[in-house]
Amino acid sequence: MAKLLIVEDDESVRTLAARALERDGHKVTIATDGAQGLDMIRQAGGYYDLVVSDIRMPEMDGIEMATAAAREFPTMRIVLMTGYADQRERAEELNGIILDVVQKPFTLAEIRARVGKALSCFA
Repeated sequence: MAKLLIVEDDESVRTLAARALERDGHKVTIATDGAQGLDMIRQAGGYYDLVVSDIRMPEMDGIEMATAAAREFPTMRIVLMTGYADQRERAEELNGIILDVVQKPFTLAEIRARVGKALSCFA
Protein backbone atom coordinates (compact mmCIF):
# COMPACT_ATOMS: atom_id res chain seq x y z
CA MET A 1 0.00 0.00 0.00
CA ALA A 2 1.56 3.31 1.13
CA LYS A 3 4.93 4.23 2.60
CA LEU A 4 4.27 6.17 5.81
CA LEU A 5 6.41 8.00 8.35
CA ILE A 6 5.03 8.40 11.87
CA VAL A 7 6.72 11.10 13.95
CA GLU A 8 5.69 10.91 17.62
CA ASP A 9 7.60 11.29 20.87
CA ASP A 10 5.14 9.30 22.98
CA GLU A 11 6.04 5.62 22.58
CA SER A 12 2.53 4.31 23.32
CA VAL A 13 0.88 6.60 20.74
CA ARG A 14 3.63 5.87 18.21
CA THR A 15 3.22 2.12 18.66
CA LEU A 16 -0.58 2.28 18.53
CA ALA A 17 -0.59 4.29 15.31
CA ALA A 18 2.12 2.18 13.67
CA ARG A 19 0.35 -1.10 14.44
CA ALA A 20 -3.01 0.21 13.26
CA LEU A 21 -1.57 1.41 9.96
CA GLU A 22 0.55 -1.69 9.41
CA ARG A 23 -2.65 -3.75 9.74
CA ASP A 24 -3.95 -1.85 6.74
CA GLY A 25 -0.91 -3.05 4.81
CA HIS A 26 1.11 0.15 4.90
CA LYS A 27 4.89 0.17 5.26
CA VAL A 28 5.50 2.25 8.39
CA THR A 29 8.72 3.92 9.51
CA ILE A 30 8.90 5.76 12.82
CA ALA A 31 10.76 8.76 14.20
CA THR A 32 10.77 9.93 17.81
CA ASP A 33 10.85 13.71 17.22
CA GLY A 34 10.63 16.34 14.50
CA ALA A 35 14.39 16.61 13.95
CA GLN A 36 14.72 12.87 13.41
CA GLY A 37 11.60 12.93 11.22
CA LEU A 38 13.03 15.69 9.03
CA ASP A 39 16.32 13.80 8.73
CA MET A 40 14.43 10.69 7.63
CA ILE A 41 12.40 12.68 5.09
CA ARG A 42 15.63 14.11 3.68
CA GLN A 43 17.32 10.68 3.58
CA ALA A 44 14.32 9.32 1.66
CA GLY A 45 14.45 12.24 -0.78
CA GLY A 46 10.95 13.21 0.34
CA TYR A 47 9.54 9.90 -0.77
CA TYR A 48 6.85 9.10 1.74
CA ASP A 49 3.27 8.81 0.62
CA LEU A 50 2.24 10.45 3.89
CA VAL A 51 3.87 11.79 7.05
CA VAL A 52 1.78 11.56 10.23
CA SER A 53 3.27 13.73 12.98
CA ASP A 54 2.51 14.92 16.46
CA ILE A 55 2.68 18.68 16.81
CA ARG A 56 4.11 19.05 20.30
CA MET A 57 7.51 17.35 20.61
CA PRO A 58 10.93 18.18 22.05
CA GLU A 59 13.79 19.55 19.94
CA MET A 60 11.68 20.27 16.82
CA ASP A 61 7.89 20.28 16.86
CA GLY A 62 5.68 18.93 14.10
CA ILE A 63 4.84 22.34 12.69
CA GLU A 64 8.51 23.27 12.30
CA MET A 65 9.18 19.88 10.72
CA ALA A 66 6.19 20.20 8.35
CA THR A 67 7.23 23.70 7.27
CA ALA A 68 10.83 22.64 6.60
CA ALA A 69 9.78 19.45 4.79
CA ALA A 70 7.28 21.31 2.60
CA ARG A 71 9.91 23.92 1.72
CA GLU A 72 12.28 21.19 0.49
CA PHE A 73 9.66 18.80 -0.86
CA PRO A 74 6.61 20.85 -1.95
CA THR A 75 4.51 17.77 -2.77
CA MET A 76 5.00 16.28 0.72
CA ARG A 77 1.67 15.22 2.27
CA ILE A 78 1.39 15.66 6.03
CA VAL A 79 -1.25 14.90 8.67
CA LEU A 80 -0.71 16.31 12.15
CA MET A 81 -1.90 14.98 15.51
CA THR A 82 -2.41 16.88 18.74
CA GLY A 83 -4.11 16.72 22.09
CA TYR A 84 -3.89 20.49 22.61
CA ALA A 85 -6.41 23.03 21.30
CA ASP A 86 -3.81 25.82 21.02
CA GLN A 87 -1.58 23.58 18.89
CA ARG A 88 -4.52 22.79 16.61
CA GLU A 89 -4.96 26.53 16.05
CA ARG A 90 -1.27 26.86 15.12
CA ALA A 91 -1.73 24.08 12.58
CA GLU A 92 -4.57 25.95 10.87
CA GLU A 93 -1.96 28.44 9.63
CA LEU A 94 -0.45 25.65 7.52
CA ASN A 95 -3.28 25.32 4.99
CA GLY A 96 -1.83 23.95 1.81
CA ILE A 97 0.95 22.14 3.69
CA ILE A 98 -1.05 19.80 5.90
CA LEU A 99 -4.06 17.72 4.92
CA ASP A 100 -5.67 17.15 8.30
CA VAL A 101 -5.25 17.49 12.06
CA VAL A 102 -6.24 14.43 14.12
CA GLN A 103 -7.33 15.10 17.69
CA LYS A 104 -5.71 12.89 20.36
CA PRO A 105 -6.63 10.62 21.90
CA PHE A 106 -7.86 8.77 18.84
CA THR A 107 -9.11 5.24 18.25
CA LEU A 108 -7.46 2.70 15.97
CA ALA A 109 -10.40 3.00 13.60
CA GLU A 110 -10.15 6.79 13.56
CA ILE A 111 -6.43 6.98 12.72
CA ARG A 112 -6.86 4.34 10.04
CA ALA A 113 -9.82 6.20 8.52
CA ARG A 114 -8.12 9.61 8.60
CA VAL A 115 -4.93 8.27 7.02
CA GLY A 116 -7.00 6.42 4.42
CA LYS A 117 -8.88 9.62 3.61
CA ALA A 118 -5.63 11.61 3.31
CA LEU A 119 -4.14 8.99 0.99
CA SER A 120 -7.29 8.79 -1.15
CA CYS A 121 -7.07 12.52 -1.90
CA PHE A 122 -4.13 11.68 -4.16
CA ALA A 123 -5.05 8.25 -5.49
